[in-house]
Amino acid sequence: MDGSLGITTHRTACPHDCPSACVLEVERLSPTRIGRVRGSHSYDYTAGTCCAKVARYAERVHHPDRLTHPLLRVGAKGEGHFAPISWDEALDRIAGAFRDAAAKHGAQSVWPYQSGGNMGMLQRYGLDRLRHVMRYSRQKSTICITPGESGWKAGHGQARGADPRGIAQADLILMWGGNPVTTQVNLMHHIQQARKQRGAKLVVVDAYRSPTMEAADIAVLLRPGTDAALALAMMAVALREGRADHAFLAAHTDFDAGVQAHILLHTPEWAAEITGIPAEEILALARLYAGSDRCFLRCGVGFTRSRNGAASIHAVSALAVLNGSWSKPGGGAFFYATDGWRMDTRLTQASDRIDSATRILDQSRIGPVLTGETAALAGGPPVMAMLMQNANSADVAPDSHLVRRGLAREDLFVAVHEQFLTPTAALADVVLPATTFLEHDDIYRGLGHTALTIGPRVIEPWGEARSNSAVVARLAQRLGAEHESFGMSDVEILDAALQGAGLGTWAEAVAAGTVDVGNRIPAGAAFQGFPQPDGRFRFKPDWAALGPYSAGMPAVASYWPNVEAATAETPFRLITPPARSFLNTSFSETPGSRKREGAPVLLLHPEDAAAQGIATGMQVRIGNARGSITLAAKLFDGLRPGVLALEGIHPGTAFPEGIGVNALVGADPVAPGGGVAFHDSAVWLRPA
Repeated sequence: MDGSLGITTHRTACPHDCPSACVLEVERLSPTRIGRVRGSHSYDYTAGTCCAKVARYAERVHHPDRLTHPLLRVGAKGEGHFAPISWDEALDRIAGAFRDAAAKHGAQSVWPYQSGGNMGMLQRYGLDRLRHVMRYSRQKSTICITPGESGWKAGHGQARGADPRGIAQADLILMWGGNPVTTQVNLMHHIQQARKQRGAKLVVVDAYRSPTMEAADIAVLLRPGTDAALALAMMAVALREGRADHAFLAAHTDFDAGVQAHILLHTPEWAAEITGIPAEEILALARLYAGSDRCFLRCGVGFTRSRNGAASIHAVSALAVLNGSWSKPGGGAFFYATDGWRMDTRLTQASDRIDSATRILDQSRIGPVLTGETAALAGGPPVMAMLMQNANSADVAPDSHLVRRGLAREDLFVAVHEQFLTPTAALADVVLPATTFLEHDDIYRGLGHTALTIGPRVIEPWGEARSNSAVVARLAQRLGAEHESFGMSDVEILDAALQGAGLGTWAEAVAAGTVDVGNRIPAGAAFQGFPQPDGRFRFKPDWAALGPYSAGMPAVASYWPNVEAATAETPFRLITPPARSFLNTSFSETPGSRKREGAPVLLLHPEDAAAQGIATGMQVRIGNARGSITLAAKLFDGLRPGVLALEGIHPGTAFPEGIGVNALVGADPVAPGGGVAFHDSAVWLRPA
């Protein structure tokens, strides 16, 4: 719509690694500049809200440090010395490096690598077109939610759940291991509406007193990695006091006498020893949940980022099954919706050209892969050439020292397509300037709801920036790769992907702003079962069917004490919850976010501080065998003793060592299917 000063408002969608995938209204001041960004009222999940960092997106899209032209390294890797080159030279160099690697070591020595800096169906996953057609190494994307996704599928069959807008009908909302005040403001909006309109109570279970816990009616603070112990004790109380819905269990689950006997072994007193929560609090919470007809369980990602994360969410999600809340209005549970999106991926990802004989490399194990670990290389050649899009792995991936050592190999060619000269880009041979979501077209999956959100371009690209899909198509041309999609525009590809799935046209989707694909598990009166072959939730999951690392996982919903345990040498457990103004390392370059977050701070319990002679503001070091970092301490009683917390992935430049917190995080794969235990590190602590 036209404003009095010629400002126009354009609807698009947020691309960032957040399950909201918000529908946005963007002020366009000119063909190259934007003003304010707001959440759109056109979609009732977005509901007119968006996070503050996206609202300030003009800071990012018009940042003076954005890359404007291709760069060539002129000096040692990591020094950050580059000279401008033309796009033709940049693409010729990348194509030449890919051809050389393939000729000497085989096609699988080339690894196109993408991550979640952009979540678009085309601008993220479109890199697969090049890998599949050229038979370059494939990628298993595990770095974000794979442990939680595996644990959810173990019980429910597919990664989808009740429509989260059903929270509006709930009387009790159990937010488990998530912090939507910081990470998903739309969800918090719906929670607050239920509290205002129905008097719903919000219960938050977490390992630290997050902003969401501070807003809760009931706060439940536990030790990290002990969530399943609390869930088992809650279920045992419900069974013992006759509050379980046995009719629902008989009709819709594999619950039997053996499962019941197993759960009943887990008393509140037993769980209190493990979780640190007093037994009387566990009993009160169990009775509150079991006695509420309209209770919605919303599982967050945080508690699943542990070596026992899959087993933990499986046990926690069973709570909504045991009391039959799925069959009640306002009931059921939700984690993430990664299944059932129906998009035709033949053109967006060249899924019709996948060669099952081509090896698959684990995204999260980029450090072991690039440093030549035999198991990580999956029996294939070393990686000799890479194109990285949407990925700042030098800061974000686990075991950061190992990742940087791998990226710094002189015999490895690395091209990075980025918006800023990140630590990862600084280790590249060629750097390409990338568009932001406002400068290209795409479609995004609402992983926190049930709609595709549509993202048409709003402004012209910054400088010489090009979209991910454009780079893929131009490289394909140079490499002689043939696929129908390489000759199509982005809009043509997206239109075909929608139409191929029976979801209408691109023009229709743009006009509506969203496409609801209906990938929910109906709750309330519409509930008919779970997306398992027999419609039954599994208390006794088949972990082996979910990944190669299932050995030792529990045969029935259980607390599995498989964590990086504290020892005499590393007596503290470290968690790294997200910061409100960063999203992984995105936004860490914008002045508004930097000002709001300030310098990195280590939160520690006053008892631990007293024992170490540490006061707020003192410089301390934390570390383990992987590395160490130095930062300021802050006393904080919102943790159990023995637990430390550092909010956000601050850039390595914020630490004297030049490397951030993920240097302390292990790259060992999480059972059963892989992933990263970001909130499961044992460390030592001492004054600096």
